[in-house]
Amino acid sequence: MASSTTSAVTDLSAALVTTPVPLADWLIILPIALCIGAGAVLMMMRHAIRHHASVAIAALALLVILDAALLWKVATQGPFTMVMGRWLPPFGIAFTADLTGALLSLAAAIVALAGAVHAASDIDASGRRYGFYPFLMLLMAGVTGAFLTGDIFNLYVWFEVLLISSFGLIVLGSTREQIDGALKYAILNLIGTTLFLITVGYLYAIFGTLNMADIALKATGLRGTAPLMTLASLFALAFAMKAAAFPVNFWLPASYHTPRIVVSALFGGLLTKVGIYSLLRVMVMLFPVEREELSIVIAISAALTMVLGAMGALAQNDIRRMLGYIVISGIGYMMAGIAIGTPSGVAGAIFYALHSMVLMTALYLAAGHAARLGGSFSLTALSGLYRQAPWFSALALALFFAGSGLPPFSGFWPKAVLVKSAIDIGAWWLAAAILVSGFIATIAFGRIFLLCFWRPATASAGHSALQPAARPPVPSVAPLVGLTLLVVFFGLFPESLLNLSQQAAAGLGDPQAYIQSVFPQGGKP
Repeated sequence: MASSTTSAVTDLSAALVTTPVPLADWLIILPIALCIGAGAVLMMMRHAIRHHASVAIAALALLVILDAALLWKVATQGPFTMVMGRWLPPFGIAFTADLTGALLSLAAAIVALAGAVHAASDIDASGRRYGFYPFLMLLMAGVTGAFLTGDIFNLYVWFEVLLISSFGLIVLGSTREQIDGALKYAILNLIGTTLFLITVGYLYAIFGTLNMADIALKATGLRGTAPLMTLASLFALAFAMKAAAFPVNFWLPASYHTPRIVVSALFGGLLTKVGIYSLLRVMVMLFPVEREELSIVIAISAALTMVLGAMGALAQNDIRRMLGYIVISGIGYMMAGIAIGTPSGVAGAIFYALHSMVLMTALYLAAGHAARLGGSFSLTALSGLYRQAPWFSALALALFFAGSGLPPFSGFWPKAVLVKSAIDIGAWWLAAAILVSGFIATIAFGRIFLLCFWRPATASAGHSALQPAARPPVPSVAPLVGLTLLVVFFGLFPESLLNLSQQAAAGLGDPQAYIQSVFPQGGKP
C-alpha cells in the first residue's frame, strides 16, 4: 500500500512539473485570449461606442494573422498541445491544435472579420450600444475555443459561450419577430446542449477521463464491455441538433431570418459548422467503429437533410428564409462525408465545411445588398437589380453558381469528392441524393436571379427605376467582394485546400500524431 501511494504521489508530482512553455506553443491559446480580451475591452468602452468598430476590426484582423500562423505551424510541424496550469493530461485542461481545428479556426476568423467590416456601416448606434461588437468577440471566443480544445467537457463550455453570445446577437433590435425567433433558437439549442452535457457525464462515468486523446486511447480497450454505441448515438443526436440536421433542424428556419442581415451572415457561416466539427471529432476520431455501425442512419439523415433543405429553399419567397434552408441543405453534404467515413469522404466534408463558411456568409451579405438596393427581401418585390448594379449582379451570380455546386467555383470540388466517395463504397443512392439536391438548389438560385436581377424593374417593386437606391458605402461592399474572390480562387485553384483537407481527414482517421502531441511519453497518459 505504501509503495502504491508513493508511486501515485510521484506520478502526480511529475504531472505538475513546471517546464517552460515554448513561445510558439502560445499560438494555440492566443486566438482565444485575444477574443476574450477584446470583448472585455469593448464592454469597458460602453461610453465610447463610436470606437467599437475600429477596435473589433483590428482585433479580428490580428485574429486572422494568429490563426494563419497557427495553421502554418500545424501544417509544417504536426499537431501540438498546450496544457493549462501545468496539470498535465489527463488531469488538466489541454488545448490541442490539429489541421482540422486550425483550418476551421482560420476560416471562422476570416468570416468574422468580413462581418465586422460590413457591420461598421450596417449596425447603428443602438446596436452598438446594446453590444454587437462585444457579443461578436465573445462568439468568436466560443467558436475558436470549440475548434481548439482537447477536452470534451470544455467543448461543452465553449458551446455555452457561443450560445449565450449568439443569443445576445439575435435579439439586437428587439422587434417582435426577433424575440420570437430568439426564443425558438435558445430553447431548442438549450435542449441540444443539455443532451450534450448529460452524455459527457455518461462518458466520464465510463472512461474516467475527459481528455479526447485519452478517450481515443481507452476506447479500444473498453469496446465490447462498455456501452460505447449508446454514447456515440447520444453524441450524434446532440451534435446533429447543433448542426441543424434532419429531423432536428426545425429551429434554424424559425430563427435565422429574424436578426440583422450581418448577424444572419455570421450565424449561417459559423454556428452549424461547430456542430459538424464536433461530429467529425467525436464520431471519426473517438468512436470510429460505432460511426461505422451508425453510418446508414447518418447517411439517411444526410440525404434527407440535403434534399429537403433544397426543396425548402425552392418553396420560399423571402431570400433570408431561402438561405436558411440552403444552410440546412449544406449540412447534409457534410453529414454525407461523415457517413461515408473513408479518408476521401471525410476530406470532402471538411472541404465543404470550409467552403460553406465563406459562401453562406457571402450569400447573406449579398441578400442584404439586394434589399438595400431594392427595398425588400421578397422575390416578388425585387426586380431590375442587374440594370441598377451590374457589378453586384456578377458577384451574386458567382455566389449562386458556387452554392449550386457548379464549376469553376469552390462548391464544385467537395461535391465531386463526396459523389466519388459515395460511389466507391457502393452508396449510389447517397451520390444520387447529392446530385438531386444540387439540381434543386440550382433551380432555387436561378429563380432568385431571374426574378430579382434579370426581370425588368417595375414601379411596384421596392425601388422603381425612376428612384434608384443610394450607392452602398465601400466598407459594406469590401467584405462581399473579398469573400466572393475566395470562392472563385478556391474554385480555380482547389489543390492546396483539397490537400489540406485530405491531410486533416487522415489525422482524424489515424489520431496517433494527435495523441502523441498530448502524451509525448510514448502515447501513454
